[in-house]
Parts: sequence; structure tokens; C-alpha cells
Amino acid sequence: MADVVFFDLDGTLVDHRSAVWEAIGRIVRAAPNATAPPEELAALWWTLEGRHMREYLAGQCSFTEHHRRRLRSFLPALGEPVPEDPRLLDAWMAERYLTAFEESWRCYPDVRPCLENLKRLPRGPRLAVLTNGDPGQQRAKLARFGLLEYFEAVLTPSELGAAKPGAYAAACRWMRTDPGQAVNVGDMLDGDVHAAALAGLTGVWLDRGIDFVTGGPSPAADRAVRRIERLTDLPGHLPRMIA
Repeated sequence: MADVVFFDLDGTLVDHRSAVWEAIGRIVRAAPNATAPPEELAALWWTLEGRHMREYLAGQCSFTEHHRRRLRSFLPALGEPVPEDPRLLDAWMAERYLTAFEESWRCYPDVRPCLENLKRLPRGPRLAVLTNGDPGQQRAKLARFGLLEYFEAVLTPSELGAAKPGAYAAACRWMRTDPGQAVNVGDMLDGDVHAAALAGLTGVWLDRGIDFVTGGPSPAADRAVRRIERLTDLPGHLPRMIA
């Protein structure tokens, strides 16, 4: 039995992609001076989120600044001026996007049954969340759905000093476990499964049937990849994953 199971958050526990598209959709459909159709603007927002999030994870800017960079690129396409005062950018983000985004958070229905079943396993593993997101926002998601109580730790780049994939070794040290006794579960085949395996963990791919980045079908995976389609499949497989 594994000593620790790490769970990714966005795309694994909470439907981040749908929340983004729902929130930004409200904004672009109501934009009177938009320079492109709503679907193109929403796609642009998603692209900019990925670009500037990578800059944040690389240590090139703060989490707040990554929001500002996104807005500086996006507002001209929305047909709105770009404020020079960064505080106005912060206010736009808080009032017009983040409120709608947070209202759109949804927890996948298989999450709580999975966690409850793991609790009932004899000598069951300790549980932790390992996410590249902002610590305050990620804990707020877990608190919204009453999930914090299941996890011994919520680990982000702020705690570990590194983002995935570099965070796996640090996360194991934080949890006082050997990578060979740890399992990582996530929806990203490369970042959550292959990278975890390279760090010595057992990676489990939660294949929800959609590619998190593109929104298209799931990528093809080698037959050797440990794959589940629902989190509720995890407890039954877990005892056989680590001798």
C-alpha cells in the first residue's frame, strides 16, 4: 500500500477549464466594442492564461502580476483601454472576472466518494494535494466543497519552492516519505504521470476524456500507463500499485 497519495487539483478535483470558459464567456458576450467574436475572445483568454501562468511558475512574475500581464494583452481585443495604474487592472480582474470564475467552480462528482473510500481502506494512505496554483485560491476551492479535511497538506510552489514537475521530490520530503512509496494522481499525462514517474513516484492518469489544454479528445497513452476513468476507481487499484 502506498504511504502517500498526492492529488492534482485543477482538472482532477475541480473542473477548472469549464469554470474559466463560463466566466470569460459572460464577459465577452457582454462586450459592446469587442474586436472579435465571443468564441475567439474566449480562446484568446485561455491561451493567455496558459502563457502567463507559465511565466509565474518559472518565477518570472508574481501571481498578481501574471493576472496583470494577461489583462494587458486581452483588453485591447475586448475593445477596452489598458489602464496604466496596475491597481485598476487588479480591480478589473477582481470585480469582473474572479467573482464570476469563483461562482463557476464545480467539484467533480467522483471526488468525495473516492476520498471517503480511501479513508476506509485498512492502513490507508495519507493524502495531500499537489498543485501549481496559487495557495490562497486553491485552498479556497477545497474549502468551498468541504474537502480540506481529507488532506494532510495542500502543497503549492509557495510551500515547496518549485512547481511541478520539479516539485515532486520536494513534496515527498515535505510529507516525510520516499518517492517509491508515493502515488501521484492527475489529469495531465505528461505533467502528472510521466514527470511523477521520472521522480520515482507511481503516476496514475485520471483520463476524464478531454485534453485539459486543448479541450479535444484525450491524448494517446502507452499501454503501460496506469489509467483510470473515474476517481472512484482509484481505491480498488491502490493496494496493488505498491508492494
